[in-house]
Amino acid sequence: MAYEITRESFTTLGEEWLQVLPQCATDSIFLTPRWQETWWQGMGSGELQLLRIGDDNHLLGIAPLASEGRRWRFLGDSSVFDYQDFIIPRGSEAPFFQALGDYLEGEEWDVLDLPSLPEGSPTLHFLPLLAQGQGWGVAVEDEGVAPGIFLPGSWDEYLGGLTKKDRHELRRKLRRLEGTTQYATRVVQADQELPPAMDEFLSLMRTSRVDKQEFLTPDRERFFKDIGQALAQTGHLRLYFLQINGAHVAAALCFDYGGRRLLYNSGYDLSYSSLSVGLLLKALCLKDAISAGMSYFDFLRGPEPYKYDLGGRDVRLYHLVITRHPGESPR
Repeated sequence: MAYEITRESFTTLGEEWLQVLPQCATDSIFLTPRWQETWWQGMGSGELQLLRIGDDNHLLGIAPLASEGRRWRFLGDSSVFDYQDFIIPRGSEAPFFQALGDYLEGEEWDVLDLPSLPEGSPTLHFLPLLAQGQGWGVAVEDEGVAPGIFLPGSWDEYLGGLTKKDRHELRRKLRRLEGTTQYATRVVQADQELPPAMDEFLSLMRTSRVDKQEFLTPDRERFFKDIGQALAQTGHLRLYFLQINGAHVAAALCFDYGGRRLLYNSGYDLSYSSLSVGLLLKALCLKDAISAGMSYFDFLRGPEPYKYDLGGRDVRLYHLVITRHPGESPR
């Protein structure tokens, strides 16, 4: 069966996109039209190749791509997108990739660059098979990990699932925080409260580590503010602060999506390092997710030790590159 492939805009495709995303194997806040459009408007470059594959009555899938010269890639980049993928309802993978391959045969490209694919993505199975059948080159590289933990029904069950050492250390640090300070947590969710709270979050993030200071370019700072505002309006944002004697000493930017809490980034005041305020705020965010009945806590990209101290288990990420003319230098 032949399917129509049309180039769309976020406006024409957004509603249908949102309806189908929960039916996909890779369903993530990074794949929502709100996230991708916010990135495109603030940081995107090249030509938008937002492809709808299907017919009038049936959406087979969406290919959120952009092209620069003869290199095609996913919208977004791995510095601010932890997961990327095509939007394909379960059961439609084979005809989707066949239709996409037929379409690409008629386009001018040399490289299809697809980073940040999580393990279990159907793209990692179907697209290499299609590419090899077309005589295209295929390279799959390990891109790192995104640890996470499936959440039990109670905090006590969660603690019981940690190793003896990690459980002891977390309890000890919580007791020290409780015994030596007057502390509280604050959660910012409303978009009207967000601008000053986001400025404070970015300040804590910037001063907590040199690499985070270097990461926060003006473009990325602006993206953080824009995506925070956008997701506060949709009810997905949770910006946590740990307060000691009324001062914000740690912050964690989280997003709630599909019954999961995603820890997107964090920062803390180095003068409170002895109290482990950065780690403890993350633990309190996780405890709150359990109380809210969430199924999974996603620490997202990176192998930082605290993620494993809090029970994280690795999900691997992969970078898939399809080369149209194997052996030639990509242009």
